[in-house]
Amino acid sequence: MSPAWRLYFTERGSGPPLLLVHGLMVTGEMFEPVIGDLATRHRVIVPDLRGHGRSRGLPPPYAPAQLAADLAQLLERLGLDSTAVLGYSQGGAIAQQLALDFPDRCDRLVLACTFAFNMATRRERVEGHLVPLMLRALGMRLMAKLIVSRAASPLGRERADWLVGIMADQDRTSMGAAWQETMAFDSRPRLAEITCPTLVIAASDDHAVPIHHAKQLHDGIAGSRLIVIDDADHALIWTHSAEFARVTGDFLGA
Repeated sequence: MSPAWRLYFTERGSGPPLLLVHGLMVTGEMFEPVIGDLATRHRVIVPDLRGHGRSRGLPPPYAPAQLAADLAQLLERLGLDSTAVLGYSQGGAIAQQLALDFPDRCDRLVLACTFAFNMATRRERVEGHLVPLMLRALGMRLMAKLIVSRAASPLGRERADWLVGIMADQDRTSMGAAWQETMAFDSRPRLAEITCPTLVIAASDDHAVPIHHAKQLHDGIAGSRLIVIDDADHALIWTHSAEFARVTGDFLGA
């Protein structure tokens, strides 16, 4: 297996470290709208997860446990004992896994538009089984257009095309495998083990990851804070970038 330190990553800014963990079918580039604000106070580290973007050459498995182990090894290579971790969407599952399996590596945790278990409802179970089939049938570009049109409707044309381009560039087989691994993720029995300060960010109108997931995380992680951003959906990091960066920065600086 290729060594995890071959993960592609970028760094920006200086100060206390902050690891940004992207979602499924995208890359670290998804954080472009907020990284400038976050880098004013932090050394921001943005990897492409195994199988994604410029780390696509790293082989399976793409299970959260493997992806979290990759990140722990990356932090070790960078000489970082611990860092704040922000995970968005599926990246939030990886961030939880990192906090659970390597608790000393995570000193603060931000979980945005994410879940402990994403097969909780009938709709989610049906979708979970359909997506790999649709990926094989449609290919990445058509699938990307479908996802963006459904989950990121408030985006303007330029931003939507940018996001579709990122997703369309991913490998269809790897993304199908990663999706299936993500659907098997279930941190519910272990949420109480997360003891670092945690912020849960949710969007009031998120249909991709509805707000009941955020409430479950908030209820399961003792002492966590829950912030709901109104009039936003799963694309809030792009549609409400300033507010997202502000609530994140306030929590990390507290």
